[in-house]
Amino acid sequence: MLAREANYDGLIGPTHNYGGLSMGNLASAKNKGLIASPRAAALQGLQKMKLMADAGLVQGVLPPQARPNIPELRLMGFSGSDEDVLLGAWRANPVLVRNMSSASSMWSANAATVSPSADCADGRLHLTPANLSTMLHRSIEHAQTGRALRAAFPMAIVHDALPMQSTYSDEGAANHVRLCAEHGDAGIELFVYGRDALLGGGGTEFPARQTLQASHIIATRHLLSGTRTVFAKQARRVIDAGAFHNDVVCVGAKQCLFYHEDAFEDSAGTLAAIRKAAEGLFEPQFVAVSGEDVPLEDAISAYLFNSMLVQLPGEERLTLIAPTETEDNPRTKAYCDTLVAGNGPIGAVKYVDVRQSMRNGGGPACLRLRVVLTEAELAAANPKMILDEALYAQLSDWVTKHYREDMAPNDLGDPDLMRESFTALDELTGIMGLGGDFYPFQRV
Repeated sequence: MLAREANYDGLIGPTHNYGGLSMGNLASAKNKGLIASPRAAALQGLQKMKLMADAGLVQGVLPPQARPNIPELRLMGFSGSDEDVLLGAWRANPVLVRNMSSASSMWSANAATVSPSADCADGRLHLTPANLSTMLHRSIEHAQTGRALRAAFPMAIVHDALPMQSTYSDEGAANHVRLCAEHGDAGIELFVYGRDALLGGGGTEFPARQTLQASHIIATRHLLSGTRTVFAKQARRVIDAGAFHNDVVCVGAKQCLFYHEDAFEDSAGTLAAIRKAAEGLFEPQFVAVSGEDVPLEDAISAYLFNSMLVQLPGEERLTLIAPTETEDNPRTKAYCDTLVAGNGPIGAVKYVDVRQSMRNGGGPACLRLRVVLTEAELAAANPKMILDEALYAQLSDWVTKHYREDMAPNDLGDPDLMRESFTALDELTGIMGLGGDFYPFQRV
C-alpha cells in the first residue's frame, strides 16, 4: 500500500522560556534562568518545517497549548478571575506557576506513540497521547494533546493517555522506533524503556521515564503483532549521562537503526530481536557509533542522534537532519563527514538552526512527531494543519505580531503575558481550522 511519512512539528508557544524544569535534561539545567526569545524560537521551528516541506516531505503543524494552565491552578485552590488565579498562584508559589506555564508541548516527539495502519490488526491508524507523568510541567499536556491529534487526524483512533501513575509512565515516540522496507508496508516497532516498574526502581540517578508496562499496554492497544514488536531496555549509563529519552542516543528510519553503541542495556540481544522480528519483511541495517569515534558525552551534548532521519524524494540513501550543534562539535562533525563518505544507508547530513529549542534540551527530532499516512488517510487529514507556502507565511506573520522578543522565567507571573498569549491562540484556532472551543479559555 502506498503511504508517506509525515512530520508533525510542535509550533513553539508564546511562553517559551528557560525554566530548567526537567530533571535529567542537562541542557535544560545548564541554561536555567537565561533570557529566551519566544519569537526567535517559533520562527526557527517554522523555518525547519519549511525546509522539510520544500524538500518534498509532508509537513504538519501541531498547535501550542494554552499557558499558563489556569484550569490546573484552579484545581489547586486558586480562585477568582484568570488574572486573580495567576497573581495568587505567583505570590504563593512562583515555581508552580513556571511549571504551569511551560511551552514544553513544542516537543511533539513526546506527544504520542503512533502505529501506522499497516502494523495494526484492524488496519487503522492508532495514536496514544503520552501521559508524561514523570515531570509536573509535562503531565498537564495529554488531554489537550488528544484534542490536537483528533483535530489533525479525524480518521484515526486516538486513545486516551495511560493512567497517571508511575507504573504506566509514558513519554511517547521519543522512546519508539518503527523500521520497515517501505512506509506503507508492515514494519516492526521497537519500544525502548528505562525501567520495569514491577521490579522496583530503575537503578538510575536521573529518572527512567519510560516503563516496560506502558510500552506493553500501548502495543496491546494498537493491536500490534507480538512477533513484529520488540521491547528493549535503555542502558542505565546513558540515562545518567543525560539521555533522558531514547531518541537522544538512537534514531531509525526505513531499514536503518542509527544508534550509539552504549544505547541499550543488551545491545546484542536487542539487535538479535530486531532481526528476528523483521524476518520475511526486510533486512535491518545497523549503524552503530562507537564511543571511540564519538564519546557518549559528545553525542549527548551535540545531539547527534536527536536528529531527523528521513528519506527525501529522489534520494536513494537517507538524510540526517541534525542541529547546528552537531556541526559545531569537532567529534560529531568529523563522524558525520566520514558517515556520508561511506556507502552505508545514510548518504547526507543537513544542519538546521534550532538553538532556542536546543538550549532547553530539544533537537530537531524532539520537535516532530512522525505519522505514516496512506493516501486515503492523508486526504482525510486536516488540511489547515499541513504546512504549505500560505500557512508558513500566515504563521510567520502571526508569530511576529504576537510573540515577545525576550522572556525570562520571572515574566511568567505577568497577567499581560497571559492575555497576550490567549489572544494569539484564539486567532490561531482560525488559521489552523481548530474551532472556537479548542482551548480551555475559549470554553469558559
